[in-house]
Amino acid sequence: MSLRHALATIALAPVLLAQGRHVRRTTPSLAEAEGAREGAAGSGPLLRLLVVGDSAAAGVGAQTQDDALSGRLVAGLTNSFHVRWKLTAFTGATTADMLDHLQQQPAEEFDVVVTSLGVNDVTGRCSLADWRREQGQFIALLENKFRARHILLSGLPPMHRFPALPQPLRWYVGSRAQDFDRALARLADNQSGCEFVRLGYEMMDPQAMAADGFHPGPAIYEQWATEIVRRIVDRLPQLFPEDTA
Repeated sequence: MSLRHALATIALAPVLLAQGRHVRRTTPSLAEAEGAREGAAGSGPLLRLLVVGDSAAAGVGAQTQDDALSGRLVAGLTNSFHVRWKLTAFTGATTADMLDHLQQQPAEEFDVVVTSLGVNDVTGRCSLADWRREQGQFIALLENKFRARHILLSGLPPMHRFPALPQPLRWYVGSRAQDFDRALARLADNQSGCEFVRLGYEMMDPQAMAADGFHPGPAIYEQWATEIVRRIVDRLPQLFPEDTA
C-alpha cells in the first residue's frame, strides 16, 4: 500500500467502511451471461483461445455470452481463424482464486489467452505487492501448463468513474485501481509473451455500463473485444509464421 493510501485508509476508514457496506447492500446482483462457455467457429488457421477471469469475463451485464466478451471475441476472430475457444470465469474471482482454480484443471494448450482480473483484488484490499507476485505466478502458469503463446492482460477499468460507488469511496477505489493498472502494464512490458490492453475512459463510458453501475454493458464488451481482436490479427505473422510466410 502506498503512503497516500495508508493515510487515506486511516483518515477515511469509518466513511469507507460504511459506504462499502451500503454499496454491497444496495447494488443489484446481476447474473452471469447465459450461453455456451466453449465451442468452435470460423475457418482458417486454428486459433485456440482461452478467456479467463472474473465477472466481467463471465459476461455480467450482458444477457448472453454472444453479447459478452467471449462471444464478441469469437465473432470478431472467425473471419481470420477457425477459433476453438473456452471461457473459464466466475463472479468474485481474484487473481489468487483463478490461480488456484487453474492449478486444479487438466493441462491444455492455447495459442491466445485473454485475461480479466484485478477489480476483486482492489475491492478485496489485496496489497499491490501481493498482486504483482500473484499475477507473475498466473502468467507463468498460463505459459507453462497451458502453453500460451500470447497473453493479453486486460487492464483495470477506470473505477473512479463507476456510478455505483459514492464519493469518497469512488476516489479511493479508483486510485488503487490506477496503481494496479500501472503495475500490470509494467509487468506486461517485462514479459515477452504478454501484451497489456488498457481499458480507457472512452471505452468505459458510464452511460454504457450495466444497470448495477459496476459492470460493462454490451457496448463496452463490443469495444473491448474489438481492440483485442485487432491486436490478435495484427500478430498473425508471429502466431502462425508457417501460414503467413
